[in-house]
Amino acid sequence: MSDSVSVSALRYAYVTNGLTGHRLDDALALLAECRYEGVALTLDHVHLDPFAPELERRSAEVRGRLDELGLGCVVETGGRFVLDSHAKHFPNLLGEGRERRVDFLRRAIDIATQLEAPVVSLWSGKVPVGVSRSAAWDRLLDGSEQVLAHAEANGVKVGFEPEPGMLVERLDDFERLVQDLGNPPALGLTLDLGHCVCVEPVPVGDCIRRGAPWLAHVHADDMCRGVHEHLMFGEGELDLPQALGALHEVGYDGLVAVELSRDAHRAHEIVPVAIAMMRGAEPREPTETRPVSRPSRHEESFVGAQPTGVAT
Repeated sequence: MSDSVSVSALRYAYVTNGLTGHRLDDALALLAECRYEGVALTLDHVHLDPFAPELERRSAEVRGRLDELGLGCVVETGGRFVLDSHAKHFPNLLGEGRERRVDFLRRAIDIATQLEAPVVSLWSGKVPVGVSRSAAWDRLLDGSEQVLAHAEANGVKVGFEPEPGMLVERLDDFERLVQDLGNPPALGLTLDLGHCVCVEPVPVGDCIRRGAPWLAHVHADDMCRGVHEHLMFGEGELDLPQALGALHEVGYDGLVAVELSRDAHRAHEIVPVAIAMMRGAEPREPTETRPVSRPSRHEESFVGAQPTGVAT
């Protein structure tokens, strides 16, 4: 007897910028209960503050909790006001004060080492007013070289994320960065599936295959063409089965982390629904029937539920 069951070995995670209504310990417990295999931990005041006292002790406690729950980890550096309480994502690698961003990214790598997280995810930032693109690119190369040197020394991979509206916006820009930096071993790609829908000229599967040689981390969310708004699966134009099929095809073995930062107010609903939808979209083929484990109480309540509106 045979049945159609998932053959994907993809490992699902959740970015904690979408869990800001939960204490970190509660957020990690929720992910484990819903059978996620990892967490993408955004360094911020909400969960693991990179600038608060006793960082080493707090990082060790988080590492211990991850071990208890069997969760892998990557480090995210997209906290909106982590460096400046009055300016979102400021300073970046391209403008005044960029040394502070470089220092923060080095600190993130140190934290990743303590957490035994193999990847630190980051992005370029937007070109500041009054700065030419060529000058911004030179600054990006300089800052990236400093960060990559620290990452290589610590055995951490930098997952550089093309981001709509930023200097490195598309895979074309990322590949130019790789070339200009000399293809350093510590440089990898963080690919956001929604961003592919938003700005790339080819289907998401082609983006994954193109980025496969550098693929270090994946963000999963839905999006509409030309609109940079992270949406729950099914609310945009992402072909989720195509995306997961391509990840399986290229042998990607990192975390696939749901990123829904605007939905923290309904994370108790979104967290179980998201993993159920991803499992349901995985590539399938006939194979021997295997026992199906009982869903968690969250999945029993919300599998098949239709999420309501997008938070603003």
